[in-house]
Amino acid sequence: MHSFIEKLSRLFAVLGGIVLSVLILLVCLSVLGRAVNSVLNGDFLQSTLPGVASALLATGVGPINGDFELVEAGMAFAIFAFLPLCHINGAHASVDIFTAKLPRRANQMLRAIIEVVFAGVLVIIAYQLFLGMLSKQSSGQTTFLLQFPIWWAYALSVLGAIVAALVSVYVAAARVTEVLTRTVILPDEMGADH
Repeated sequence: MHSFIEKLSRLFAVLGGIVLSVLILLVCLSVLGRAVNSVLNGDFLQSTLPGVASALLATGVGPINGDFELVEAGMAFAIFAFLPLCHINGAHASVDIFTAKLPRRANQMLRAIIEVVFAGVLVIIAYQLFLGMLSKQSSGQTTFLLQFPIWWAYALSVLGAIVAALVSVYVAAARVTEVLTRTVILPDEMGADH
């Protein structure tokens, strides 16, 4: 089971990385297009080379239409896609000022409680996103510029949230099992590497 969950977490991290890379490229191209458009519409080129400027502007040089709508939709998926791998490796940031002095067993029990609460929260988030997706789907709401259905973005986020919730439930079950059996199933680190 652990191998499957870890592979699923890695797969979603890769998908999140691909989506994030595409979004970065999209933003860079949009900013570059906006800058070139400004130069071509500027006084200098319009007065010295109006034909060249007009010909280049006729090609459609400019910002990518609806870039922020695509970034908004993609970022929600990317965040949920990275969460499972971070979670299964115990790489969440933590402040352990008070818990550093506690015995190992107390920290293990505290970690199990935190994981159960975290799993519950992620399940609620996934469920609420699913309800939001159904609501957007039934309303027929679309984005302003690109006019694509908003529920598509919700569907991507729901997919990521379901995987994050699944991994979180697995991690919570593993941490509770560790407390009950006094064994180690998952990495013992708690907190991000610094």
